[in-house]
Parts: sequence; structure tokens; C-alpha cells
Amino acid sequence: MEDIGIYIFIMVGSLLGLWVILYFIPIGMWFSALLSGVRVSLIQLVFMRWRKVPPSVIVKAMINSTKAGLTLSRDELEAHYLAGGNVINVVNALISADKANIPLDFKSATAIDLAGRDVFQAVQMSVNPKVIDTPPVAAVAKDGIQLIAKARVTVRANIKQLVGGAGEDTVLARVGEGVVSSIGSAMSHKEVLENPDKISKVVLSKGLDAGTAFEILSIDIADIDIGKNIGAVLQMDQANADKNIAQAKAEERRAMAVALEQENKALAQEMRARVIEAEAEVPKALSDALRSGNMGVMDYMRLKNIEADTGMRDSISKSPDSDKKK
Repeated sequence: MEDIGIYIFIMVGSLLGLWVILYFIPIGMWFSALLSGVRVSLIQLVFMRWRKVPPSVIVKAMINSTKAGLTLSRDELEAHYLAGGNVINVVNALISADKANIPLDFKSATAIDLAGRDVFQAVQMSVNPKVIDTPPVAAVAKDGIQLIAKARVTVRANIKQLVGGAGEDTVLARVGEGVVSSIGSAMSHKEVLENPDKISKVVLSKGLDAGTAFEILSIDIADIDIGKNIGAVLQMDQANADKNIAQAKAEERRAMAVALEQENKALAQEMRARVIEAEAEVPKALSDALRSGNMGVMDYMRLKNIEADTGMRDSISKSPDSDKKK
């Protein structure tokens, strides 16, 4: 039994030692690279393990590039991996660009990859342009009619502008601005409906792809719908505003007239009170004149007769019979 246990222990230890040796010395990977025409030594593969670079990634990238006719340096691939890049994606992008006759070198591809953009997808977009649908863009022609347009923008990646270039949102914003400007400069909405291609030509001629990571190939108006009559709505709003202003001014004048009338009434009442007060002083003045001898009894009687005669004349002049006689 002891011999069997020792034998099992030796077998397990041998297998474990063999696994460790094969892990740090990937003979199979070295042999595959050798058959593919890639020259890489076992010592270099062991050093990759120590540098925490997976040899499978580097060897696979070198095999793919060699088979595609590209010559890439192992040190450059390791450096890009250690910088946090996607080695396989960069190699696939270089292979696709080479087959499509797109100028792309290793330095530019790694820079695009480290910038956070998918360099392989960018190369594919250069070969197969992408169509971007804009959201509905509302604009008003000079005749006041609102138009709602949808555009389709065909773009392809601009490899030289991928690092630091603006993205799809900027392209869509610029196209929307161009559509609004083009519709707004039209004299009539019918003109836009009859020739929607004028919008495409005007917008495309403005060079909207400047400073972006894309090259605009075409701008096509997919749909145009008629919206509200903005001009009529604005005129109605202006008319309502003018009406409200006129009503406010009329109410102000009426309030001023009422205030003036109240003021005149108060003034008339004040004058009437003064007249009554003055009439109340007349008997007092007469009694003082009689008492002081400035007026005699005959003078007082004569004054009463004059007042009676004046009152009679007034009553006669105001009677209906006097009007008939006249």
C-alpha cells in the first residue's frame, strides 16, 4: 500500500510539474507559430508570462498579420497590450484596411484604439458607409407654414479625423441646423415641397463634416410633412394682445371719467353748501342793519316787495301759458 501511495504521489507531482513547465514554456504555441512562419523563441514566450502579457494574444496577432502579408513587431504588440489596447482588434483593422487599400499604419491604428474608438469598426465603415437617420426637424418658411423634415445622412469614417474628431451627435446637429436654415430661407413652403433636393444641395455644400470623424457622402430628405400655420397663429396672438391692450386703455379712460365725474359732483356739492351758508347769513345781516339803523323799516319793506315782484315775474316766465303767448 505504501508503494502505491508513493507511486500516486509521484504521478501527481509529475503532472503538476509538467503543467507548470508547459504554462511557462508554451511549447505548443511556439510550434504553431513556427509552422505559420512566425519567428518567436521559447525564451521570449516565457518572458511574456513574466511581463503578464498573454502569449496566446501576441502569437495569434502575429500569425494573423503574417498570413495577411503584414509585418508587425512583437515588441510593438506587447507595448500596445500593456498600454491597455485591444491587440486583436488593431490587427484585424490593419488587415481590413490593407485589403481595402485604405492608408492605415500601426501607429495610427493604436492611437485610434487607445482613444476609445473601435478602429476595426471604423475601417468597416470606411468600406461600407453608414446611414444615419435624423430626428424630425421643424422649420418655418417665409410664408409662415411649418414644415417637419426627416433626413438620411450617409457617412463614412474619416480615418485621419478619428482621433479628436466630433461624433455622430455633432453631425446630426449640424444637419438639423442646415435643414432649418434652408427651409427658413424659402419664400414659400410649396417651393420646398416641390424641390426637396434643394435642401440636400444647400446643406451638403456647407461642409458640415469639417472637424468630425466622418465624411458626409450624401444627405437625402426622406420625408416632409406640413405642420402648423405659424404665421396665422402669431397674427392671432398679436391681435389678441392688441385687443387686450385696447381694452385696458378703454378701462383706464372710463375710470378716469368716473373719477372726474365724482370730483365734479363733490365740487358742486361744496359750492351748494357755500351758497346755503351764504344765504343763511343774509337774515343775520338784515337784522344787524335794522338794529344798527343802517336800514329803515320802509327800506326793508321795499326790499321784500322787490323780492316778491321778482318771484312773481319768474313764475310767470316759467309757466306754460307764457310760452304759448310767445
